[in-house]
Amino acid sequence: MIRIRLPEDEAQQLQQAFRQASDPKFRDRLQIVRLASQDRPHAQIAHDLAITPRTVQRWLNAYLDQGWEGLRPRKAPGAPSKIPATLAEEVRRWVIEGPAQQGLDRAGWTHEELADHLRKTQGIQTSRSAVQRYCAKIGIRVYRPTYRYLRGDPQKQAQAKQEIGELKKSGGRRGSPAQPRRSPLPDGADAGRHAGGQGAPANGRDA
Repeated sequence: MIRIRLPEDEAQQLQQAFRQASDPKFRDRLQIVRLASQDRPHAQIAHDLAITPRTVQRWLNAYLDQGWEGLRPRKAPGAPSKIPATLAEEVRRWVIEGPAQQGLDRAGWTHEELADHLRKTQGIQTSRSAVQRYCAKIGIRVYRPTYRYLRGDPQKQAQAKQEIGELKKSGGRRGSPAQPRRSPLPDGADAGRHAGGQGAPANGRDA
């Protein structure tokens, strides 16, 4: 049987840590040490916490070897990415050049479409979320372009239609009719008579 003897200050710290612990596993392991320090039998501790006596011994040994750090749950390492880092430049080029350069009839990429393209070209079976994380990791922003369809202004369309109709009626002329061009006067001709037909008499007498 493993016996635990804690100094007063350490026992108080253990009690405080137990109260503040939010992780259920860490809390149970602290409780094992607390109960063992109170000379509670291992079998009884195991019964109270619904665990085996071997588990009690395991965490008591961990505490003796490493202190509290030996009781903290350790996060399992994440699964390695299925998309190798060596493809970063290739995927970046796909995104920059667009799907058309890869022989795809699409306006832009999505993470799901990139995952499908990776499967077809590289034989990598991955998911949309995995591609999204990969793109964020290597600094690639995938987006689908959007298009705006602008409607014509009805008032401007009506005004243009009216102006076109007026042009047709006037034979293509707008505004006042153009003045007829005048031919140059011959030498010695009377400008007034030529212009209006009513110039001054040639001999200076009134008609």
